[in-house]
Amino acid sequence: MTQKDRNFTLIGMPASGKSTIGVLLAKRLGYSFVDVDIVIQEKEGRLLKEIIAQEGTEGFMAVENRINASLEAEHSVIAPGGSVIYGKEAMEHLKEISTVIYLKLTYEELESRLGNLVDRGVVLKEGMTLRDLYNERVPCYEKYADITIDETGQTAGETVDHLRRLIEKRFDS
Repeated sequence: MTQKDRNFTLIGMPASGKSTIGVLLAKRLGYSFVDVDIVIQEKEGRLLKEIIAQEGTEGFMAVENRINASLEAEHSVIAPGGSVIYGKEAMEHLKEISTVIYLKLTYEELESRLGNLVDRGVVLKEGMTLRDLYNERVPCYEKYADITIDETGQTAGETVDHLRRLIEKRFDS
């Protein structure tokens, strides 16, 4: 097992299931689960929405980049926020310490899962729509992914089963 295979990082849009699938995958692999949003809140002593309110979107992304870039984990499934892909240092570090898995959704499925954007913690720049955000982020997710899972139409359990089979195949080869 290589250094990268000691951890798995799930990236994707908000509502793609990073936390749900991450917890299930960690249980099935016997790994720990790291929700980086919670790590950020603990290290900063503030809720994410407070960081965003006090420092703006750019300030929040700087905090997110810094914390993800210094994250230490062993035998863990890591679930960073959807905007982690904007942090160059964070993504370089996560690719170094883990296999990066992109949880891919169609725009239509994403839209039906999200509901109220504000309640889901999705921050859009002024004048930006959810579709704009989707179109901006998808190429970044694809760029950083070691593995891409199209989870459209699948339950969380089906996605986890598919992922586990892919991971086991990697270890066997």
